[in-house]
Amino acid sequence: MNPIAQKETPAENPVETLSIDDSLFLFNRELSWLEFNRRVLEEALDERNPLLERLKFLSIFSTNLDEFFMIRVAGLKEQVAERVDKVSIDGLTAKQQLTGIWEKVRPMIAEQSLCLREEVLPRLAKEGIEICAYKNLSESEKKWIDEYFLKNVFPVLTPQAVDVSHPFPYISNLSLNLGLFVEPDKTIHHGNLRHLFKNRRFVRVKLPPNVSRLIRLENSETRYAALGELIAANIHHLLPNMKTSECFLFRLTRDADIELREDEAGDLLRTIESELHHQKRFSFPVRLEVEASMPEEMVNYLTEAIGLTEQDVYPIEGFLNIPDFMKLYSLDRPELKDKPIKYMIPKALQKSGNIFDVLKKRDILVHHPFTAYSTVTDFIDEAAEDENVRAIKICLYRAGKDSPVIKSLVKASRNGKQVAALVELKARFDEENNIEWARRLENEGVHVIYGMRGLKTHSKVALVVRHEKGSLRRYVHIATGNYNPTTSRIYTDLGLLTADEQIGADATDLFNFLTGYSYQNEYRCLLVAPINLRERMIEMINRETKNKTGGKEARIIVKTNSLTDDRIIRALYRASQAGVEIDLIVRGICVLRPGVKGLSENIRVASIVGRFLEHSRIFYFLNDNNEEIYIGSADWMHRNLDRRVEAIVPIKDAKLARYLKKEVLGAYLRDNVNAQILKPDGSYENLTAESDEKRFDSQMYFAGQEI
Repeated sequence: MNPIAQKETPAENPVETLSIDDSLFLFNRELSWLEFNRRVLEEALDERNPLLERLKFLSIFSTNLDEFFMIRVAGLKEQVAERVDKVSIDGLTAKQQLTGIWEKVRPMIAEQSLCLREEVLPRLAKEGIEICAYKNLSESEKKWIDEYFLKNVFPVLTPQAVDVSHPFPYISNLSLNLGLFVEPDKTIHHGNLRHLFKNRRFVRVKLPPNVSRLIRLENSETRYAALGELIAANIHHLLPNMKTSECFLFRLTRDADIELREDEAGDLLRTIESELHHQKRFSFPVRLEVEASMPEEMVNYLTEAIGLTEQDVYPIEGFLNIPDFMKLYSLDRPELKDKPIKYMIPKALQKSGNIFDVLKKRDILVHHPFTAYSTVTDFIDEAAEDENVRAIKICLYRAGKDSPVIKSLVKASRNGKQVAALVELKARFDEENNIEWARRLENEGVHVIYGMRGLKTHSKVALVVRHEKGSLRRYVHIATGNYNPTTSRIYTDLGLLTADEQIGADATDLFNFLTGYSYQNEYRCLLVAPINLRERMIEMINRETKNKTGGKEARIIVKTNSLTDDRIIRALYRASQAGVEIDLIVRGICVLRPGVKGLSENIRVASIVGRFLEHSRIFYFLNDNNEEIYIGSADWMHRNLDRRVEAIVPIKDAKLARYLKKEVLGAYLRDNVNAQILKPDGSYENLTAESDEKRFDSQMYFAGQEI
């Protein structure tokens, strides 16, 4: 039974018995995240989406789940192993949470596999894009692909048998492997080696990571064979003169969370490199995925040999490692994908060739992916080229590979400008990338700072200092998303370009805090975590509460990725009890329980999962018609408010503030295509338009808009 379901739903409790401190009024963080990933899966199940987009969402669902097991489930299993007496925010033990995860994940995986196996792949086959079973290939096709195997795959394979002198091999994280049993073929004379071939043994063959998992068949652009099946069909080449059982695929997930003792780290870069190396070799196992047809004997053998339990085993009907199919997404089949959107350049920049001249007159708001990301990269590149620019400072959390931002910073340094880049080496799953281009920047003379001890620098800020008419002027870009042009095309994000003096002065103080450990605890207008962000947010929520009880106008609208901070949640509960109307657009985790009579009946929570990954954060407070609206990098989570450096900026320009409230937030609140409403029991309910004419897709509403 789901541990959440064991608790009494509070919706019918009388008001006087309610306490905002009761853990009953908070959902479980991990189970809430799984509900988010369920909504990703629903995009794959939605037949209105083009076939290759459905395949993409199946892949995203898998990738999300991999990270969830590597980090969140690993953490819970570690608590159980070390007998840590700790309960979650909603009062569940680690064991109860693992049970709840197990019960939720299994049916979702079954639904995902069924969708791929029975819907997406057969329909792609009708479109000429086919994954062909080896047994169904023609004799000529088998001959060609067997020759391909011998030339391109066989030489890099290493079968690993297990016996007294060969212990069970290390199975690396997320690797795909074939398992089989072998025994001597009694019809073969083994000569002097016969003593080696007495017993039945388990053999593991790792699928090489540098060979494509989908092999295109000869004379075809869109027909493929699976690498695992090809190796299984040719296993006799690896184990000649042996009797082999049928081969079965399996995949192991390991803990991937890096724990740093930063107080003991003399060199953060070297420490993280060492931890990454250690993690690859010694991280503990978390989940075992096996083909559903794998015999129980082999499943039990693997489970025991790896050190897992029956609950950690996930049988998969069909293909393991669905992200391998993303190779198909690169095919030039536009009719099977979403229609491309038109990327817009802000109106003000269409008429002027110099971004600094424009910013002296007005602020610019960018709304990605609808605003071309070249608006941001051109700003940094123009600063690198401009002879009047003296310095560029930037926070880099994730920049991606071959980023034009990195190239511009290198160019700026070569042009004699002072360039400082704060590189966050602890950006999860991007540690190796960040180390690589941090070293490149250092080699080019850029001042590189490797984050701060005990904190992740998650803020998205760039500061350009320019000499103008005998003095220095500051230009700032501050945003909700990373300096990554690739993800800017699939994430929705907001950014502000401004020459506002107060924001520029605050950005200078923020960089001095990051690079020089100056303790700036007061900012003119920026809200900065962990300095003042939570406190200011709670103050603004409480102000709305006070305004409402005093008969003034009050309203809160917030768009964020996740909501887990209990202090902010309780402030929202108090505001709801006072009658403040609150709309929360929370894409992912939300532990706040909305719609509870006497507690949160004035709070509505919507989640939007659609074509683009919603990533922007917006905070709106009516404040008795003296409206305040902010954007920035922080979610309402403990980690963002306590353990990360975040920056939130007010939108001062009345026109831009109005656009954010009326157009952006207004559109999200009207969405009846991508939006789902969170119910008091933790489930989500789809919104249904009365007719096709009344369908409103907030993401497509922004496409083609000019700001």
